[in-house]
Amino acid sequence: KEPVRYANLMYDRRVVRGNTYAVQAVPMSTQPSPLEIQRQREARKKALARKHAKEQMQPRTPEPVKGREHIHVQTELYLEEISDRIIEVDTECQTDAFLDRPATPLFIPAKTGKDVATQIEEGELFDFDIEVKPILEVLIGKTVEQAFLEVMEEEELAHLRARQRAYAELRNAELAEAQRLEEQDRRYREEKERRKRQHMQMLQKQKETTEKIAARAFAQHYLADLIPSVFNNLRDSGFFYDPIERDIETEFLPWLMAEVEETLERKVLGRTMLDSLICTVVEKRLDAFSHKPLPNQTEAPAEEPRPTDAAPQVAGETDAADQPVTENEETDHSAEEQPLRRISFQLEESDQAGTEDLETE
Repeated sequence: KEPVRYANLMYDRRVVRGNTYAVQAVPMSTQPSPLEIQRQREARKKALARKHAKEQMQPRTPEPVKGREHIHVQTELYLEEISDRIIEVDTECQTDAFLDRPATPLFIPAKTGKDVATQIEEGELFDFDIEVKPILEVLIGKTVEQAFLEVMEEEELAHLRARQRAYAELRNAELAEAQRLEEQDRRYREEKERRKRQHMQMLQKQKETTEKIAARAFAQHYLADLIPSVFNNLRDSGFFYDPIERDIETEFLPWLMAEVEETLERKVLGRTMLDSLICTVVEKRLDAFSHKPLPNQTEAPAEEPRPTDAAPQVAGETDAADQPVTENEETDHSAEEQPLRRISFQLEESDQAGTEDLETE
């Protein structure tokens, strides 16, 4: 809120009227401070309390009896009509136009008293040459004294200026020396702090270097046996291997074992078949030899046994009387050996073919 700007100086609170001794300075801002407002409130409260106490101490009219009341009575010299409403009256006045007012005449005060004249001849009152001499002496003396005082003052001022200049020069020199000493002290202090920091950094680096060397030695001592054991474990686990050896182990050996197993299975199969054939032939021969020959079969003419005929048929058709038992046994053996030779020859051929296949692969 902008302060109120008064056009008339008579209403400006900053204009001091009367005695200015111990006058309170009015602040530039019209907005009072909170402290001033608090002080005014306290003063107003104290004034109200004092007024209330004063009113309590004043004698008062006793209370009216029952059925009556107190009324206000005028005790002043001039009676006034007491009314709740103030009487207002409108009045008008018509002024006539005036002509130009003439110039105000010069004020001449009225003459008072009586005129009295006295005749004085020349030389009756005083002699100028005699009377002016002391006055001139006083004036000249005062002038000379004043001039002398001014000259002394000028010399004293010049002396003071010289002393001031010398003091200023000395003070400036002392200030420059103090600044130099302060700067030197600051440089020494900074150099000292810098040297301390360098020493602390050197000690810290030395400590770190010692710790690093100790840690490196401990790590080397700790890892001396760790690295070979790790590599051995990795090598045993199969992480480090020879590619040719691994190729032989993973590719060639499984294939070779599969081929060998297949060949062995064929051989075992052939031998199993041979064993079954031998068992079958032996069982048939045993059956043939277990039966006794009939009489009509002995008289029949003997026939040449064919190589493809079975052993029981040859034995049944031969005559026991015409051919001896030894011839029958030789015939039976020759008939049995022919299929056995044929089977063994086939097995040898299959074994030879499997071996050739392995060699070619």
